[in-house]
Amino acid sequence: MPKTDARFDPSEYALVADRIALFYERHPTGRIVTELHSRTEREVTFRALVYRSAEDAVPAATGWASEREGDGAINSVACLENTETSAIGRALANLGYTASLRRPSAEEMAKAGCVRLVRERAPRPLDEARQRRADAVTDVLDLLARAEGAGLPPSRAAALRGKLGGDSLPLPALERIEVALRAWLARRAPPR
Repeated sequence: MPKTDARFDPSEYALVADRIALFYERHPTGRIVTELHSRTEREVTFRALVYRSAEDAVPAATGWASEREGDGAINSVACLENTETSAIGRALANLGYTASLRRPSAEEMAKAGCVRLVRERAPRPLDEARQRRADAVTDVLDLLARAEGAGLPPSRAAALRGKLGGDSLPLPALERIEVALRAWLARRAPPR
């Protein structure tokens, strides 16, 4: 089956650099760590770990990528770098930083042979509504983790996480969930 798709529209995909910028804008003390998992004569595999703050001991999200040396123009000259970038893009997408309708990054689609991107192309503005929704999901996930630590029943947390999947939950509903979680946490905060 060919890897190309005539329906590919590069304007629907975000650059990994845009995802990284959004992440550090939202989490200035966060960090992105990459690990070279394996490298053979023909293949490179990277794992990326994303932490929201310098104090986090456990990553908020991870992402994996594997590429073959010489597959396509990019991997003929920069396979190691390309694979690392793809892993970062996947980890950030797993954290909600997609800024696009589609999950893969523009780089991943390009290396799959779907389109040749022009290097000099100016970065396109991010879709603000989608990014606001992604930010709201991230906020709710942060609050859910705190609430679980404060005693929220795991079944309730799992039900809320299930509602966050996909794009079906509108932004106002996400905001109501956020308000409810903040109120729940405030009621459980120790008196000062």
